Amino acid sequence: MSMDIIFNWANYSVMPFWALLIILPGFKITEQLVHSGLAPILLGLVYTSFMVHGLVVGGGPEGAGMDSLQALMIGFTDPQAVVTGWVHYLAFDLFCGAWLARDSRRIGIPHLAIVVPLLLTFAAGPLGLLIYLVMRYFWKQRFTLVEVAAQ
Repeated sequence: MSMDIIFNWANYSVMPFWALLIILPGFKITEQLVHSGLAPILLGLVYTSFMVHGLVVGGGPEGAGMDSLQALMIGFTDPQAVVTGWVHYLAFDLFCGAWLARDSRRIGIPHLAIVVPLLLTFAAGPLGLLIYLVMRYFWKQRFTLVEVAAQ
């Protein structure tokens, strides 16, 4: 199977999970499909198969590695290495998005308030997570101050 097909499959495969997180956050189907870890597990299997293939079979570009920026750049001239890295991003971003949704529900942040961090986590993982963590901090501070004032 070509790397283009696998790349497209990986990209499109996560979109329904993100849609469920954003549009149907409290529904049973979201709980069963997204919060079960199904997508990250499937993407993790794809990632693992590429990693094992790369380690066992090898065949990467001459000078590729992770010990310097130049070696990493050489490694990412290989389509399989790029798809492997991309699947890694997709799996972890979705895992973070699912955690973000569960955590926000647990501490009482309204779902509408986390839509932007979810979209940003989908598009630019660490940025969305960072914005959510800042939001979370201030949300928790707000209630800590309310509790202290009530005493």
